[in-house]
Amino acid sequence: MPNYTNAPYATRHSTQGMVCSIDHLASGAGIEVMRQGGNAADAAVAASAVLAVTCQHMCGMGGDLWALIHFEDGQPPLALNASGRAGSGANPDTLRRDGLLEMPFHNDPRSIPVPGCVDGWVAINTKLGNLNLAKVLAPAISLAFNGFPISSQCATACRLLKNVANTDDYMRHGLPSTGDLITRSGVARTLEAIAENGRRAFYEGQVGKSLIEFGMGEYSEDDLVRNQSDWVNPISIEAWGHRVWTVPPNSQGYLTLAAAWISSQLDLPEDPDNPLYTHLLSEAVRQSGYDRPDELHEFADPEKLLSLERLNPRVAAISKRSVSDTASGINNGDTIYLNAVDSNRMAVSLIQSNASGWGALQFLPESKISLHNRGLGFSTQKGHKAEYGPGRRPPHTLAPALVQRLDGSIRAVLGTMGGDSQPQIVLQLLARLLHSKQEPGDAIAAARWRFAGNNRSGFHTWANASDLVLQLEGHNTVDASALQRLGHDIEYLGEYDSAFGHAHLIEVQENILAGAADPRALAGGVAGY
Repeated sequence: MPNYTNAPYATRHSTQGMVCSIDHLASGAGIEVMRQGGNAADAAVAASAVLAVTCQHMCGMGGDLWALIHFEDGQPPLALNASGRAGSGANPDTLRRDGLLEMPFHNDPRSIPVPGCVDGWVAINTKLGNLNLAKVLAPAISLAFNGFPISSQCATACRLLKNVANTDDYMRHGLPSTGDLITRSGVARTLEAIAENGRRAFYEGQVGKSLIEFGMGEYSEDDLVRNQSDWVNPISIEAWGHRVWTVPPNSQGYLTLAAAWISSQLDLPEDPDNPLYTHLLSEAVRQSGYDRPDELHEFADPEKLLSLERLNPRVAAISKRSVSDTASGINNGDTIYLNAVDSNRMAVSLIQSNASGWGALQFLPESKISLHNRGLGFSTQKGHKAEYGPGRRPPHTLAPALVQRLDGSIRAVLGTMGGDSQPQIVLQLLARLLHSKQEPGDAIAAARWRFAGNNRSGFHTWANASDLVLQLEGHNTVDASALQRLGHDIEYLGEYDSAFGHAHLIEVQENILAGAADPRALAGGVAGY
C-alpha cells in the first residue's frame, strides 16, 4: 500500500464538531455557529451562506442546493431537494424553432430555472436548526459588508467576467489578484433581508423582481411564490458492509449507489494501486451510467434504477481481462460540497452549485448575484423524459452521499463537485474508506481517475459514450501500461487537478471525528473543536 501520510491535507481530528468546505472562512463560520449553540444543520447553512459570498464562481443564492441529514441513529436520513423549476413561460417549441439541439449555455433565461438555494437554507433552518436564521447568516453578512480576501481560484475565474455586466463587486478595479479585499454590499443587503423576512424577502423582493424582468416572460410572480424546496425520500443500497445513502432523481445520485453495489460484488483488490482496482471500479462506472441520458429525469423510479434485475446483468458484463462494450462519459462542473457533524452526531452532507462556472454569466443589477444555468440538464428533444417545459426540474448532477453502519449509526458524510463525474469520484472515496480501510486524509489526497468524452460542457458527455478516455491524475502511481493492455485509452492531467473534484469527507470514529478537505480546492479547510 502506498504511504499518503505526507499528503498535502492529512486527516484532522476533533471531538465536539467539524466542518469541511472549499473555503476555510466558511468552515470557520460553521464552527463559530456551533460554538454559539448551533447544531450541524445551523453550521452547514452558515458555511453555505459564506460560500455564496466568497465563492460565487462556483455557487451562490442564484443556484440550487441538495442535502442529506443524519439526525437520529437507526433512522433513514432526511433528504432535501432544493433544485429549482423552469418558469411557467418555458416553451420547448421556441427552442426547436430557434434550431437549438441543446439548451443554451449563457445569457438565456431558458437555461435558468428559479434558483432553489435560499429555499433550501430556510427549509433546513426551519426544520432542524437550533438558532434563528439571523444568527446563522451573520458570518456571511459580515464578510459581504466588511470584505474578504479573494482566493486564487476565484481571482482566476474572474477572467471570464470581462465585458459581463453587473460584476463590479469583482471588476471595479480591473482583474483582481489573489488576496485582494472584495466587498459585496448588494449580497450583504440581500442576506440581511432574508435573515429578517425569510424566503419572501428573496423570491418576492428585489431579487424576484429582477428575475422576472430579466426573464421577459419566462417567470411569473406565482413561479417565485412557489417554494423550490421539498423534503423527499432518500435512496440507499448496501455495499461493503454499510448502507450508502444519497438523494433521489432528479439527481444522478443513483449512479453512485449502482456503481458501489456493482463494485462490491466484484473481486476488488484491497490495494488501490493495483491496476485491477482502477479497472474494476471504472468498469462499474461504465455499467451503472451508460443509459443515464435516457433514464435520468425528475419522475424516474429509483427502485427500478437500483433493482437487482437491472444491476445483476451489469455485474456479469464486467471482465477482469478487458474493457466492456458499454461506455459512458463525464466531465467537470462548478459546484461546492460541504459537510458538518456536531456533538450529538447530527451529520449534514450538503451540495450547492451554479452548474457551470459563473453559471449563465448573468448578474442581477442591484444584488450582483449571479444566476445558475442548471437548465442545461434539460433535453430539447420532443417527447424526451427530461424535455424542457414549465415547472419542470432538470436532471441534476448534484449528489451528496452519507454512510450509515448497518445498525443505523452514522459512519461518514462525503461528496464532491465535478459535474457528471461526481458519482465516480464519490465511488472512489467509498472504496478507499470502506473497502481499503484508508483514513479520510489519505482517501481525499490520493490520486483519482475519471472518464472524459468528446463533449466538454460537463453535462452531456454521457451521450457521447463511444469515444472515452480514462484520465489519470498526475500523481497517480497506477501502472498505466497495464490499464492500456486491458483496453483503456489513457491520458494524464496535472497533480491535484480541480478537474478531479473538490471532495470532502468526515468520518465518525467512535468518539472522534476524522475529516479531510480536498487539497485541490487550494483555499479549503477543516475546522473543528
